[in-house]
Amino acid sequence: MAARRTILLAVAAMAVLSTASAAIYNVGEPGGAWDLSTNYGTWASSRNFQTSDQIVFKYSPRAHDVLEVSKADYDSCSTANPITTFNSGNDVVTLTATGTRYFICGFPGHCAGGMKVKIDVMPGSSSTSPAPASGPSASNAPPPTPVSAATNVEATGFGLAVLLAIAGLMA
Repeated sequence: MAARRTILLAVAAMAVLSTASAAIYNVGEPGGAWDLSTNYGTWASSRNFQTSDQIVFKYSPRAHDVLEVSKADYDSCSTANPITTFNSGNDVVTLTATGTRYFICGFPGHCAGGMKVKIDVMPGSSSTSPAPASGPSASNAPPPTPVSAATNVEATGFGLAVLLAIAGLMA
């Protein structure tokens, strides 16, 4: 009976830990948002996106939108054949598979003005610690962070509550 309880507790703990590892990133933060003033190449290259992470595009729907596009459409800033169109102003995209995803603003001139981001999604469990920045200003830049530490804390707190409930039922 004790061995069975230990195994069930270990399985529950693994399930809790695996669901609490996804990170949530606001596109362009901490210094910007989905706007014309953010350098998205620098922003994306300083993060380590992994499957199950989420990226959030925050913007005024009257001024911007988000189109997921092919690489060719990303390179040419073409809005003719979007894979998906987002326009809520608070769009959450879950990174469900490895590979590269391409996003642009569909408003005239915005993509050409720099409102485009390429997200490289790597396999493995997510880390809330982004890849370190490099270059001469790297030591002066604040480390990029997920949307909030509370996001992962809430997931971990919920998982811990479930784990304790299971342990209580087994006692």
